[in-house]
Amino acid sequence: MAESEMVDLIGRIGRRAKDAAAGLALAPRAAKDQALLDAAAGLRAGQATLLEANAKDMEAGRTAGLSRALLDRLLLTPERIEGMAAGLEVVAALEDPVGRELARWRRPNGLDIARVTVPLGVVGVIYESRPNVTADAAALCLKAGNAVILRGGSDSFHSSRAIHAVIAEAVAKAGLPADAAQMIPTTDRAAVGALLAASQHVDVIVPRGGKSLVARVQADSRVPVFAHLDGNNHTYLHASADPQMAQELVLNAKLRRTGVCGATETLLVDRAVAARLLPPILDALAAKGCEIHGCAETLAIWPNGQPADEADWSTEFLDAVLAVKVVAGLDEAIGHVNGFGSHHTDCIVARDTDAAERFLAEVDSAIVTHNASTQYADGGEFGFGTEIGIATGRLHARGPVGLEQLVTYKYQVRGSGQCRPG
Repeated sequence: MAESEMVDLIGRIGRRAKDAAAGLALAPRAAKDQALLDAAAGLRAGQATLLEANAKDMEAGRTAGLSRALLDRLLLTPERIEGMAAGLEVVAALEDPVGRELARWRRPNGLDIARVTVPLGVVGVIYESRPNVTADAAALCLKAGNAVILRGGSDSFHSSRAIHAVIAEAVAKAGLPADAAQMIPTTDRAAVGALLAASQHVDVIVPRGGKSLVARVQADSRVPVFAHLDGNNHTYLHASADPQMAQELVLNAKLRRTGVCGATETLLVDRAVAARLLPPILDALAAKGCEIHGCAETLAIWPNGQPADEADWSTEFLDAVLAVKVVAGLDEAIGHVNGFGSHHTDCIVARDTDAAERFLAEVDSAIVTHNASTQYADGGEFGFGTEIGIATGRLHARGPVGLEQLVTYKYQVRGSGQCRPG
């Protein structure tokens, strides 16, 4: 498609989304919730169709040589479809974030001022392999009164279109604006550039995908972006860590799903306990196929790994690979996390609550956990029903982006004829 044709296509989609957003902002909660419940039922009823569409994407992915981690992101199963449906139901049950009065006060001159939540407007979501993002993003945007423009990747094209068809049918059935949830009907990469430039139609962009996609969006977008560049996450074993807990948490944080942004990529261990804690943990990781890149001290304790280089400390492996470093103590661990991490999710395993509180306070990440796996970096696990993404920036949204992060606010000022003097 020629560039001018793509700009025209995105312009038409954007204008329809703007019109839909105006109506959706005033939609009653009952209609929004009904659309989500109908969509959940539609996903369950259409499981066979969704799996058939996903099989086409999986076959194409294998032919294209996608990695094991990317194929896992792409895969739909009956359990994952049920998870999508259940997530829609959770979002439906959450309080409507639109129209909440956050604060209200009266000025000496009699002006009555209220701060009230309103939708962001039109949200553009650009994503790659995960077809479930189609349902998650649409659900959160609709409940928060936002129109959404979905741009799925070529890897998940058939799966995402099948899920979107279910969402669109539910939206229409509930009497909501028909263009409230649109999907860009092409895999042409030029669509991404056109969407990033559509600042007159789109209010926020949310990228979900690999580092190259997110970097491009952050560099090229003329629209504000909620995003994280990568998930270079750490688990730190403090000298006071319970050995059994430490092993269970490290295995879960690294290997539960290696291709998710909440997976731990670097393990830090206090020197005082490294000789005692590392061998059983690294043995267990290696037995499950995990490759260890260790510092010199790590390899002196556990010689079965390969030497880590400087790049390993900054790498999001998204695979069964773990960088391991022995540190002098809490200060060095905090310095390493803040220096090499991506400010996404980092964990301390410790029985010493004072050390844990220092880590929670001083690590500059969107999510910091104590004795809990980094793989809890997920809006569903936070009670948000689902998430539209994880944000590591500092403006407006940070951490899982759920309903509360998809609204902004305005001031409503009520007077009785006040004129400002002078």
